[in-house]
Amino acid sequence: MKEELQALHDNHTWTLVPHHPSMNVIGSKWVYRTKLKADGSLERLKARLVAKGFNQLEDVDYDETFSPVVKPQTIRIILTIALTHRWKIKQLDVKNAFLHGYLKEPVFMEQPPSPHGTIVLLLYVDDIILTGSNEHFLESFVRQLSTEFAMKDLGPLHYFLGIEVIPTPTGMFLSQGKYAQDLLQRAHMSDCNAISTPMALKSTLDYLSDAFPNPSLYRSIVGALQYLTITRPDLSYTVNSVCQHMHAPTVGHMQLVKCILRYVRGTFKFGLHLLHDNTLDLYAFSDLDWAGCPLTCHSMTSYGVFLGSNLISWVAKKQPTVSRSSAEAEYRAMAVATAEVTWISFILRDLGIPLPTAATLFCDNISALYMSINPVFHARSKHIEIDYHFVCEKVAQGDLITKFVRTSHQLADVFTKPLPRDQF
Repeated sequence: MKEELQALHDNHTWTLVPHHPSMNVIGSKWVYRTKLKADGSLERLKARLVAKGFNQLEDVDYDETFSPVVKPQTIRIILTIALTHRWKIKQLDVKNAFLHGYLKEPVFMEQPPSPHGTIVLLLYVDDIILTGSNEHFLESFVRQLSTEFAMKDLGPLHYFLGIEVIPTPTGMFLSQGKYAQDLLQRAHMSDCNAISTPMALKSTLDYLSDAFPNPSLYRSIVGALQYLTITRPDLSYTVNSVCQHMHAPTVGHMQLVKCILRYVRGTFKFGLHLLHDNTLDLYAFSDLDWAGCPLTCHSMTSYGVFLGSNLISWVAKKQPTVSRSSAEAEYRAMAVATAEVTWISFILRDLGIPLPTAATLFCDNISALYMSINPVFHARSKHIEIDYHFVCEKVAQGDLITKFVRTSHQLADVFTKPLPRDQF
């Protein structure tokens, strides 16, 4: 606590002012955290001083809010670029970090329960990952950061955001094994029998079963499974399936969650392997399961985006509307994948990484591919929203190449539906 307060004083983050009845004073709170190492042993204890922002009044204390949270895809992109160029990767811990900004309105916070009174507006950032090929420049940049914030050099990247980074001869392995074991322990399934797939090929889920008596437990476990998909793309489809019932889970839904946990029990050592012998070609696989939802007949969209041989982005998501044909549903899936590929290409451009060739999108539906390159087909597909035709525009501009892939080679198939054991 003393270190936290001293860092706030050193950064001049507050000014002590007398209280006035016209002020909307929000509360403060100490948040304590036990930071553990990858093996579960104690690393250190940490205290943070935070403001109770939920007490702020709209149009009085703020007009709009924004949370600058990094996307997991961005982390995987950065790591892939660093591995490909054989850059060193360092990890720093910022003892006290916040974003500098100019506030239009004054914000008042009560003093914390400490002898040293402070008025603070704080945004906490836990870890920073730095990569670079110039070791002298990297060390200089770290020293410059240290003049602004109290920092601790943790050495090579090894453990961040609950993800263990294990160096391998061919690159690095990202694992959430400890997180998975903690989740199984929380669900009281540490000693359960393991199964080979997270969902049966033909699920016998009873959607009309009784309501689950503890919906908070269901939401807690499913939310934790969502975070586990950061390094476990094999869980994406089944986790998405159980997430659709958070508002009113049933006993049948909980049985499906237990099947996922039994699969995790036998595969908690699984993770994501990123290779350094890698190109920076950008390509994606797009697929869907047409009318796959038995309740709404909505289709399941999926894609997997690769930067070279490294899988950096994937999704399994139910389409918001019903598609009247498989070609229409496939084209919608291609549009979603194209949007992701376009965003990744912008990220690479901002990082100064030019793409050697145009991005490639693989699809296993001939009709959808024809619609992306032949405008004559558009007259027959006016029921598809206009904004999805930007796929054709990207192809015409040369930013995207669409190619056919056989269903047996469709890597995104694992994100659309349950698969047989061998194929899975």
